[in-house]
Amino acid sequence: MHIRLLAVGDRQPEWVDRAFQSYIERFPREWRFRLETIATAKRTKNAPRTHALEIEGQQLLARISADEHVVLLDERGKQVTSQELATKLSSWQSDGRNLSFVIGGPDGAADDCHKRANSTWSLSNLTLPHGLARVLFAEQLYRAWSLLAGHPYHRN
Repeated sequence: MHIRLLAVGDRQPEWVDRAFQSYIERFPREWRFRLETIATAKRTKNAPRTHALEIEGQQLLARISADEHVVLLDERGKQVTSQELATKLSSWQSDGRNLSFVIGGPDGAADDCHKRANSTWSLSNLTLPHGLARVLFAEQLYRAWSLLAGHPYHRN
């Protein structure tokens, strides 16, 4: 199984890149984890907000194959504990399909992305900047793996 994060927003502050990298370097090699970014669509005051949202959605969906399991990170998704995420990760790994997590743009994800998603995960009830969401995602994915692997990173 390969795991990737598809995210709108190709430029992040240096601290985001460093923190994100520090977690993904700990991921198991068999995941062959990768980050794929899509440039944020230009937003203008004359174009409706939905125009940029649809452009980003089309670009995201163009990178997702029909046989992938897709988890959309969205504020309206289901919140889970770290243990619940570990259980889900175990199930996704048993499924054998490649796994793609998706973070939409400043206005979220297009309706078509919501329809394509196999599940939707909310990192928090709080509104998070995209960079922080990336770091939190990486940390929680690493924590879920550490729980499954019996690694001492997660201590109860």
